[in-house]
Amino acid sequence: MAANTAGDPSDSLVAARDLGVRVGGFWRVRHVDLTLRRGEIVTLIGPNGGGKSTTAKAVIGVLAADEGEVVRRPGLRIGYVPQSLRIDWSLPLTVRRLMTMTARHSEAAIRAALEEVGADHLIARPVAGLSGGEFQRVLLARAMIAAPDLLVLDEPVQGVDYAGEIALYEAIAGMRQRHGCAILMISHDLHIVMAQTDTVVCLDGHVCCSGAPRAVSESPQYRSLFGERGARAFGLYTHHHDHAHLPDGRVVPVEPGTGPADHPGHDHGPEGHHHHG
Repeated sequence: MAANTAGDPSDSLVAARDLGVRVGGFWRVRHVDLTLRRGEIVTLIGPNGGGKSTTAKAVIGVLAADEGEVVRRPGLRIGYVPQSLRIDWSLPLTVRRLMTMTARHSEAAIRAALEEVGADHLIARPVAGLSGGEFQRVLLARAMIAAPDLLVLDEPVQGVDYAGEIALYEAIAGMRQRHGCAILMISHDLHIVMAQTDTVVCLDGHVCCSGAPRAVSESPQYRSLFGERGARAFGLYTHHHDHAHLPDGRVVPVEPGTGPADHPGHDHGPEGHHHHG
């Protein structure tokens, strides 16, 4: 199933066609079609081990495709925020130093990037003393400082509370609006995504389903839970699968409305929204 939104094909930055990637001798994902266009936000969701990070890494070229192909626009600039960053916390690392670890940037450029995510006041702070939300903002600024065409965010709101998550989503939306970059985001949640996502893709070894989220504001239950800002920041995604994944790994077809619409064992209500850390 292709995860595409309507638009000018000339806006395509990356196109994966029938993508398959093997890791450790096993297929992590197969038969994935995914197109990212300028100014578009695509969110990958799915269970742990479903292939979200593998797909993202193949899209940007960190992992090679073992099947199918990935076509990238020549000269494509990519900003990447990984799920985890290996840092020696015993070193006295400041935010300013973190911003220049992989490339040199002027003081003005560093301050401008941090200011854009509301973190310019942190420039001299030790990284080890940052909160989860502050650290994610700095990583976001670090990824955006080189003005990428494509921004890839692997679980950018992990370890962040609701208020921090809303603020990060607002910052990400602002970056898309100001710079026109495409954004590929991985979410740890199966049902709640950034409201401004254009296309949600559910992965569990393959594309299970894809579509657009609906506004949280349509649900009074969620609106009361998240408040006014949250209602604008969060979107709900409803799964429509034509198959089920069995415990032994088999995938079997089901008639719409007669089988599980989502992965077995996952809660479908608001209480299913969770945060790590």
